[in-house]
Amino acid sequence: MDIVARVQGILTKPKEEWLKIKKEPLSVSQLFSSYVLLLAAVPAVAQFMRYGLVGFRVPFEGWYRFDVGMALLRAILVYGFILVFVYVFGFVINALASTFSSTQDKNTAMKLAVYSTTPFFVASVLYIIPFLDRLVILASFYGIYLLYLGFVTPLVDAPKDKVLAYLVVSVVLALVAAVILLGILDTIFVVGRVVRVI
Repeated sequence: MDIVARVQGILTKPKEEWLKIKKEPLSVSQLFSSYVLLLAAVPAVAQFMRYGLVGFRVPFEGWYRFDVGMALLRAILVYGFILVFVYVFGFVINALASTFSSTQDKNTAMKLAVYSTTPFFVASVLYIIPFLDRLVILASFYGIYLLYLGFVTPLVDAPKDKVLAYLVVSVVLALVAAVILLGILDTIFVVGRVVRVI
């Protein structure tokens, strides 16, 4: 797979790209090894640079930077959590398929999860620059639109009258998973800072 061409295609010509993706016989392991493992490095490296080199504002304390070891640990955890999130997202899409009269297929569900998170992967480079990190959230909304187009293509043969409900439930459950993972990540570092102070 040409990863650059795939990123460009899914971001600029998503309808045509979903049709290509539908025909590709990629397994979950191939999707992760050829796409997710590479692109998930972008937010991880950006987080390392932000927290270890640029710094961030802590309320009532001012500007703060992790030492290199803590920044590297955060980057590794972010990388791992992103991989878990994408897998859980694909699992959720597949698990919900029968509820919305759609075809259950783990590989196809993973395609939807993997490629619809592309805008997040690409935009996450903005984590490096303070105050631009909010734009990553906007990029993630474009990912929801990409997921909608994937459902409509249809990759999972979702009936047209059930596509919107399928999309909403999938996204809500994915957000719950993301909040849990972010909560775990932040807890690790809040506890780590407190322990270091003590």
